[in-house]
Amino acid sequence: MAAYHIWLGRVSGGVDVFLLLTGFLITGSLLRAVERRGRVDFAAFWSRLVKRLFPGAAAALAGILVASLLFLPSTAWREAISGVVASALYFENWHLALNSVDYLAQNSSAGPVQHFWSLSVQGQFYLLWPLVITAAAALARAAGWPLRGVTGTVLALVFAASLTYSVVLTEADQPWAYFDTGARLWELALGGLLAVALPHLRLYRPLRIVLGWAGLAALVACGLLVPVSTMFPGYIALWPTLAAAAVIVGGSTNSPLAADRLLNLRPMHYIGDHAYTLYLWHWPVLVCYLAVADRTTPSLTGGCLILAVSMALAVATRWITENGVDAFTRTRTGNLWSLSVGAAFLVPVLAGAWVWSGYLDQEQRRQEAAAARSADYPGAAAIGTPAAAPAGSPVPINPAPANAAADVPVTYADGCNQGTHSFELIMCIYGPEDYDRTIALVGGSHAAHWFPALQRIAAEKRWRIVNLVKGACMFTGAEQMRGGEVYHSCMAWNERVMAELAELRPDAVFTNATRTNIDASAGPLGEVVVDGYVQRWRELGEMGIDVIAVRDTPRLDFAAPDCLAEEPPEECVGRRYNAMARVSPLKSLDDVPANVTFLDFTDQLCQGDMCPTVIGNVLVYWDRAHITATYMRTLAPVLRSRIEAATDL
Repeated sequence: MAAYHIWLGRVSGGVDVFLLLTGFLITGSLLRAVERRGRVDFAAFWSRLVKRLFPGAAAALAGILVASLLFLPSTAWREAISGVVASALYFENWHLALNSVDYLAQNSSAGPVQHFWSLSVQGQFYLLWPLVITAAAALARAAGWPLRGVTGTVLALVFAASLTYSVVLTEADQPWAYFDTGARLWELALGGLLAVALPHLRLYRPLRIVLGWAGLAALVACGLLVPVSTMFPGYIALWPTLAAAAVIVGGSTNSPLAADRLLNLRPMHYIGDHAYTLYLWHWPVLVCYLAVADRTTPSLTGGCLILAVSMALAVATRWITENGVDAFTRTRTGNLWSLSVGAAFLVPVLAGAWVWSGYLDQEQRRQEAAAARSADYPGAAAIGTPAAAPAGSPVPINPAPANAAADVPVTYADGCNQGTHSFELIMCIYGPEDYDRTIALVGGSHAAHWFPALQRIAAEKRWRIVNLVKGACMFTGAEQMRGGEVYHSCMAWNERVMAELAELRPDAVFTNATRTNIDASAGPLGEVVVDGYVQRWRELGEMGIDVIAVRDTPRLDFAAPDCLAEEPPEECVGRRYNAMARVSPLKSLDDVPANVTFLDFTDQLCQGDMCPTVIGNVLVYWDRAHITATYMRTLAPVLRSRIEAATDL
């Protein structure tokens, strides 16, 4: 698994094997406990797991916090902190699932704790599985049926339900399904079924030899032949899980020709003994190496260095936990002691994350307050007005690159912008109760980033702003694609928006007029008037609703905060015509409805072909393509004057 991550830049299916083995081992352990004692001792089971798993995980998480501070750019700190907290509390899979469907998080780089998602699924399984086995045991006693037969039936039902859910969800929303515990539970249940069935399997040795080699070959080939990260965990994940099951069924054959002879070699045992701690360390070491070396993939030498450092840390972590924790608890028995040891390791990690996060928040508030009192941050007002340009010694950029990702419209924090997975309409209204005009902001995130400027104008002109936004969803009547597939939820959402606008009848709809694009995977390159835009404008005209259609903003081929965290502003400049047409496509657009007014603010973002990432000491982009709320607020006077000049609003 580590080799796949390091040299091939892809996942291997090893996590699926890890989950199957977890189900196999834990189910067998719980069944034997019930057969011996007649019940599952929940306190003993959970406390032993805490003592065994928490110290190593906490040591790795503490190291990740320190390494993030030392080796990662400041723009990665907040995500590292939130990831560490999510991992320490065993919900990192849900943290990543939410990011996977959050359009604004799509450009985020892999964090140093991303691999903890599978440990979170495992932790949730540990909470659930004793309850499942206890329920099966209670049913077996009540009905007078064999324990293993009832358990097998229960696990088969869990397997079937979870696999069905996994297949359906993977087809509908694969990024979410990848991290969803419910979509992964069948892999653990399959391991449990294997634990129930294995004692009853009596296979001839030649067949077991074949199964061992076939399973091992399938495991090695899986990551090479299957795009695991984009197809799993649906039915295709049966490949690595059944392959691992074949190796287990093959078992120990005592044959010099069998795969188990290879797997029983002393070096393999040594690696297996350190597999857990090696898994904990290999990913953060890889992430830090790539950050320091400024590479996207390691060289052969770099990869060997990553493995060596990871193995050294894995050995040290295991030694500390075995010779430290085990020695400490050897004379202090009891469930409470085991739980206390786990807490003693995790609490400092959570406290450190909390202190660091609080410090970053305090610094952000201090800088925002200083910028609000200073004339050194004119933003857009510095364009073409020498008197407005800041003078004197350089001042820090506002917002700081480390805080840029949080400098988004308040609508996101308010939960007012729909994500990419749902077609439900979310409508939020901002402005005074005694409003004079109603303006509906409609479209995707490139419509949403105009909200801070509109909100400032609304406060001055007594407008009511109605926010109707969905991530990556253009306001069009035509079919839309996302990730190479039809974006069904966007099309359904569009119809609901039109129904709402027909009832609301705002004075104007503020939306995008064009779409710029620099990412070949997202669609046609360049700048276009999207199919269906004019259709929507015409439909609004028939309702008596005016349209303010703004030309899309330029896009960068790099993340502005990441660049600015390492380089001065003059080195972090985008090229206008990488994503925009040299002549606006709006100039040649035919049959434009009379209710439409076009606005173009490219001159507020670019000077000729050059698009700075910092204007008037204000950070313009918080990623590659979205404008910061701070800079948008400085654009409000220009936006107001151009709206007033072109309309009667």
